[in-house]
Amino acid sequence: MRETAAASPTRPKKRRTSGKAPDDARPPASEPLPDGGIAERLLDWFDRHGRHDLPWQHPRTPYRVWLSEIMLQQTQVSVVIGYFQRFVAALPDLPALAAAPLDQALALWSGLGYYARARNLHAAARICVERHDGELPQDLDALMTLPGIGRSTAGAILSQAWGERAPVLDGNVKRVLCRLQAIEGWPGSTAIDKRLWTLAQSLLPEARMADYTQALMDLGATVCTRANPDCDACPLRGTCRARRQGRAAELPTPRPGKRLPLREAHMLILRDGEGRVLLERRLPVGLWAALWSLPEQPDLEHARAWFTRHFRSGFGNAQPLEPLLHGFSHYRLKIQPLLIVVNRPRDAIADNDGMRWATLSELSGLGLPAPVRKLLQEFQT
Repeated sequence: MRETAAASPTRPKKRRTSGKAPDDARPPASEPLPDGGIAERLLDWFDRHGRHDLPWQHPRTPYRVWLSEIMLQQTQVSVVIGYFQRFVAALPDLPALAAAPLDQALALWSGLGYYARARNLHAAARICVERHDGELPQDLDALMTLPGIGRSTAGAILSQAWGERAPVLDGNVKRVLCRLQAIEGWPGSTAIDKRLWTLAQSLLPEARMADYTQALMDLGATVCTRANPDCDACPLRGTCRARRQGRAAELPTPRPGKRLPLREAHMLILRDGEGRVLLERRLPVGLWAALWSLPEQPDLEHARAWFTRHFRSGFGNAQPLEPLLHGFSHYRLKIQPLLIVVNRPRDAIADNDGMRWATLSELSGLGLPAPVRKLLQEFQT
């Protein structure tokens, strides 16, 4: 679900070990994991070293927990904090979000990435107003029917907002559990995922669920990190099989890798005589759905054809700018910006909801993809 990073508390000097332990030091795969007071040790560690000052913890309402969990998907805590504070300042509760136009939610989200999260958040808020009296439902199955809420996010909401005994399984928690029981295999596979859910459920305490959930996520974010885990500072070091076997560095098993393909696109930065830029609304599905963006075409010839349909002349004066490389989870996108000063748009330009001229000062109030905002910010300078 998420990989977070934050400043770690002061710890003793680290002592590293490398290599694998002898085979006779490894417990059999069938040996059950001794509980050894895992929840108690985690909570004790959390009381002394956990994060207690995150903005969504004060107050810890269902809406604020939900918003933070959605923002934290694939995004670090340090990045989310500012976005969270701006979002709740503008839209402080679920009815306010439901009543807001989608453009406002997207503008507040702009730069945070993975924009489907914002669209799902907005859609879920409206469903809650229509079906649940403007509140998040306090039920696992009902939560999971809402757009953008899976089992782990629903568990995080239930445990942190209402203190219910519901497990979570985000990226940090998966890493902790895989090392705790030395579970081999990619955690994203069906078999390993099922095993981790069973383990997560078995370790739940009877009380302090909000703190326990935060403790697990904090442990993965600050101690049981992806690289160079600080095993000596871990409250579960006496129980952790990966540590006993000298295998913390190799677990969890990484996802089978493949080279990301490279795609290319031409984006037109069209500036009129008043210094405004032309923006085009993206389709309601697909990449950057419903956001405002620059007119985009796959190559130079398509860009020329698009320009000719909308403007009488000027493409010959196009000025190529420095290309921008932007990474997605499944591919990389190389953007070639073309700056063109235009004076003679055709009559049909910017007379519908799919296209508009915007001053540079108006851009902050619009939902723009991160690379587009970056291009326009550089253009302003």
